[in-house]
Amino acid sequence: MNTTDYYEIVRQKLILGPLSAPKHPKVIELLKVFWNEDEIKLLSHFPTADKFIPLNELVEKSGISKAEVKKMLNRMHEKRVICKSGSKYGLLPLAPGIFEAYFSARRDSADNLKKAAKLMDYFLKNILSFRFIDHNFSFLRPLLPIEAKQKFIQLDESVEYASQVLPYELVERLINEHNKFAVIPCQCRLVAELNGEPCSLAKAEDGCFIAGIGAQYIADTGMGRLLNKQEAIEYLKKTEKAGLVHNTTYCSGLESSMFICNCCPCHCGVLGPTRQFGLPLTKKSNFEPVIDNDLCVKCETCVKKCPMDAIYHQFPLHPDSSDDKIIVRTEICIGCGLCASNCAKNAIVMKKVRNDIPPKELKLGNKTFTELIIS
Repeated sequence: MNTTDYYEIVRQKLILGPLSAPKHPKVIELLKVFWNEDEIKLLSHFPTADKFIPLNELVEKSGISKAEVKKMLNRMHEKRVICKSGSKYGLLPLAPGIFEAYFSARRDSADNLKKAAKLMDYFLKNILSFRFIDHNFSFLRPLLPIEAKQKFIQLDESVEYASQVLPYELVERLINEHNKFAVIPCQCRLVAELNGEPCSLAKAEDGCFIAGIGAQYIADTGMGRLLNKQEAIEYLKKTEKAGLVHNTTYCSGLESSMFICNCCPCHCGVLGPTRQFGLPLTKKSNFEPVIDNDLCVKCETCVKKCPMDAIYHQFPLHPDSSDDKIIVRTEICIGCGLCASNCAKNAIVMKKVRNDIPPKELKLGNKTFTELIIS
């Protein structure tokens, strides 16, 4: 009798740089949703998630006919629980990786999607215990809202690095550099919806925004919907008004000009832990809000919109109410600009206060985030 634990063998291979799959019964339960016993046995012949295996080599190692192996691989790739590059196939880490690809594709049975969503919800709510990503790894960073440069950026000319606003700091870079755009569902909010706990800020359908060649891929695979340039601008404004943060990968190169998550603080698996536990998964932008209390009418819109609870209304103690102010806690502010973009009185500007230069490329092991979700 064969007692080989193929699920445990594969779990140990779901490692890619700062990404891993913790040893826990519920992780194995999730793997059993993704892969049946025949599939997991085939996957046990795969290398770790940083490598691919050619089809012919897999046929040789498994002892299964080429036709049957191709059928199994195609079925798994259709569900986006493995990745593919030409005639080579590979494993994906759980998150980021399978989580985004699987729930974006939504090509598994409704029953399996609900099972997977329930388990992912458990992991997200216990994220300190389940270290799918190294807690010290900076993964995302905010981009300033669509009209930031024209409306509410303030530069301090006495500071050398503030003499310019760099393209990688603004969401409008995606609009300026591309002509094709697409939207895919937010996987975090989709999990919440499948579990009967929908986000109060936005629906899952108002999710991640992709520009350039990635947008065409999303359309071709049926994973999302295409937008023209004007629709893209209006979409970004809509998400800002809803209170969603434009987060891109922590890099300054091509990938950050092609992809953003529109994150809510209540369900996002990256922004949420940054807010709740102070983890550096979401890096601060180079900007902080400055409030003109002469223009401010204390409507508290900024207080309500702030995803980090970094803004509060200080009620007055002085008889003349001179200390009645809106205060920003800059130590926890991530500089997303939602307060400024939603201020009806233009009482908030975003001031460049640092010059953190992201690396040109963000690698999760030997892969980019885009490669993880659209391969």
